Amino acid sequence: MSADDGADVPLGTLTLGVRVGDGGQGEVYDVAGPDRLLYKSYREPQKVDGGELAALVALRQGLAPADLERLDRETAWPLCRVEDHGRVTGFLMHRAPDSMTWRTSRGDARLTDLSYLLRAPKAAWQAVPQPSPAERYALVVAVVGLFGWLHALGLVVGDVSQANVLWAVRPGVAPYLLDCDGVRLVGRPPVLEQADTPDWHDPLAAPGAVTVDSDRYKVALVVGRVLSQDAYAAPGGPLQPLPGVLDDRRGNAVRALWEQAAGPRGSRPHVAQWRTALAGRDTIRLIAAEPAPKPTVDRTKLDGPRRRGRITLRD
Repeated sequence: MSADDGADVPLGTLTLGVRVGDGGQGEVYDVAGPDRLLYKSYREPQKVDGGELAALVALRQGLAPADLERLDRETAWPLCRVEDHGRVTGFLMHRAPDSMTWRTSRGDARLTDLSYLLRAPKAAWQAVPQPSPAERYALVVAVVGLFGWLHALGLVVGDVSQANVLWAVRPGVAPYLLDCDGVRLVGRPPVLEQADTPDWHDPLAAPGAVTVDSDRYKVALVVGRVLSQDAYAAPGGPLQPLPGVLDDRRGNAVRALWEQAAGPRGSRPHVAQWRTALAGRDTIRLIAAEPAPKPTVDRTKLDGPRRRGRITLRD
């Protein structure tokens, strides 16, 4: 059996390796086996809404093949829940692509996250590929496209920060979203109480509140900060993209949306408007661009967790 089928996995069947990550809500461990999986272990499992985690797993199971391939290619989505004596303790997920990992001079592995795009290169980052202006622009387009696609699935991303968006420019430009158990279906509660990253929160939202409108504000932060290589740029302040990243037409359109993103809730640009501005076409205030076809989700899959018997993952 494979974790890919979405059924719950008993914790006792996993052979855990080294700890590869440690965050506020849990720790991440390598899992022995051929599938290059990781296990996120919740620090306080009693606070986990297992039903909502099951809903995220089920959403993946209900995707059409092309959308499932994209979800796995661009996100560390929960593949299945992990249980121990009837309690949900965490979940299994795929490892980030090797192209989004670099090694320090001491040989330590690090993830290539947005922080390396928001500040001038440092000597210690020599192994991190610095994108050309064209690649930086393409990365922004790709991240905006990913957020738009997730919204089309009926999801709210919630906690967005420099640490949970990875990227690569070789062999091709690609984004990758971490901490996907923080994503929720629109109108549904979270798996865990929503985290807010300092300097990445929506100033008009209550702490821990998550809405599509807040997502739109955070998309604006990603666009502005990556284009300008400024970790603290925010709507309401100036936006100065790096030379060569945008032509005059795109620059004017992006600056207009940047100013609009500082407005009241409900007036912030939709993700489709950012796509239009970045493409260099005219934008219409408060009217989204022509929508792309919506991903297909088999909603009959969203009916609760599936369970399996004891399994052993191969070494």
